[in-house]
Amino acid sequence: MENSLNYQPVADRYERMPYKYCGKSGLQLPLISLGLWHNFGSVDNFEVATDMIKFAFDHGITHFDLANNYGPVPGSAESNFGRILRENFQGYRDEMIISSKAGHEMWAGPYGGNSSRKNLMASIDQSLRRTGLEYFDIFYSHRYDGVTPVEETVRTLIDIVKQGKALYIGISKYPPEQARIAYEMMAKAGAPCLISQYRYSMFDRAVEAESLPLAAEYGSGFIAFSPLAQGLLTDKYLNGIPEGSRAARSSGFLQRSQVTPEKVEAARQLNEIARRRGQTLAEMALAWVLKDERMTSVIVGASSVKQLADNLKTLEHLEFAEEELQEIERIL
Repeated sequence: MENSLNYQPVADRYERMPYKYCGKSGLQLPLISLGLWHNFGSVDNFEVATDMIKFAFDHGITHFDLANNYGPVPGSAESNFGRILRENFQGYRDEMIISSKAGHEMWAGPYGGNSSRKNLMASIDQSLRRTGLEYFDIFYSHRYDGVTPVEETVRTLIDIVKQGKALYIGISKYPPEQARIAYEMMAKAGAPCLISQYRYSMFDRAVEAESLPLAAEYGSGFIAFSPLAQGLLTDKYLNGIPEGSRAARSSGFLQRSQVTPEKVEAARQLNEIARRRGQTLAEMALAWVLKDERMTSVIVGASSVKQLADNLKTLEHLEFAEEELQEIERIL
């Protein structure tokens, strides 16, 4: 791929991606967004990370999803992304939606990891410095911490918009009761909740009961993370746990215990449907999450340009026949 001095985004990049309005707003997001949760930290290959961002932008991915604690080391994904922007994307900031979040553990002591005003204000200032940005397009409360009154967190988010540090605000992983309070307060303040981010996949459908309908009720867009269930909805685990995979590591978000015989068997059956559709299991799993009209976008992670290219093939076949949906439902 071109080096940073010569990089010019391709001219037809916006013809390669469908965009969708985010809830009741004038902001469009690409159907597929790129998440920097993994593979963009200080322990990762910077050239590979750079190539993935360039490839994403060349294919119409305009939305890049960060958080202050992404790494490892925490903060390094933002620092690396800021460097990639400086070295490659001078003059393209206004064509990008860059989001970040705060609320998980980030620095030592009692102020480094909750949803208090102290934490959020310090966090956004740190994140802006790391990325070198003047503002974020979207800034989220990364979680309801179970302690800080929702009102305190939401007032802080509203002030962040008023101060010009973010254009829009969102919530992530909020329980329905707290989400409703947040939606109400934001709407009253004239800074409505643009977007709600939750874990959602064929194997994790908890949001369908309350969170997804609630977001739609208040005009908030909805974006899914972990749509491939940390790799369970790919062909990686169809024949056991391969060496070097996420589940093979002792630490991480996918444990060996989660790769159950039932999940593997379900994935095998789903893989058969995907094969008949001319898709990989991963492509079908992404299309399945996007089939709900209330969904705005889905966040994919990638460890290589090839993996990202494979995920983008999802866009070639998004429709499902009614029989396919019924068969998938039976398996799930």
